[in-house]
Amino acid sequence: MAINLEKGQRISLEKNGAGLSDVSMGLGWGRRKRKGLLRTTEVDVDLDASCLLFDEQRELQDQVWFRQLTSRCGSIRHTGDDRAGGGGGENERIDLQLDQVPANIVALVFTVNSFLNDSFSGIPSAFCRLVDRRSGEEIARYDISLDGGDHTGLVVAVIDRQEGQWRMRAVGDKGYGRTFKDMMPLISASLP
Repeated sequence: MAINLEKGQRISLEKNGAGLSDVSMGLGWGRRKRKGLLRTTEVDVDLDASCLLFDEQRELQDQVWFRQLTSRCGSIRHTGDDRAGGGGGENERIDLQLDQVPANIVALVFTVNSFLNDSFSGIPSAFCRLVDRRSGEEIARYDISLDGGDHTGLVVAVIDRQEGQWRMRAVGDKGYGRTFKDMMPLISASLP
């Protein structure tokens, strides 16, 4: 059964005594409702998921996002940009082979940004979830619609490596910017 993460909560990525190696971070969201004079319509929402790879010196070494779908090492892959939202499931997904992440990478930071600079207020059913790709089991879910707010970016979670084992922490820090590049000070502050 999945853990519903709250801001600051930490979980281990160990399962039955072994570390999970093949996981995905999925991002899903609904379309915003716009009320007109005669009817309500749905409006596209362009959210973007990113994964940033940091080394022990807290230096950004690589990034995976809609402009670079695969990390240089090949261990992290983005499934592609969804510019509309809706559908009820994952709209974007980042697949990770944790056992293939280079040894010098100690933290993976996941962000979500509104590329059109629309606020997160009123975006329905927005969530991130970590899934064991081998079993299909949802490990953890972080509901990002609960907070609402006028922010346009969010540092969602950090997966970091401690003594050879990966763990995940829900961050939930709100920021502003169309891409992760606009939020680098906030991202840096979230590093372990």
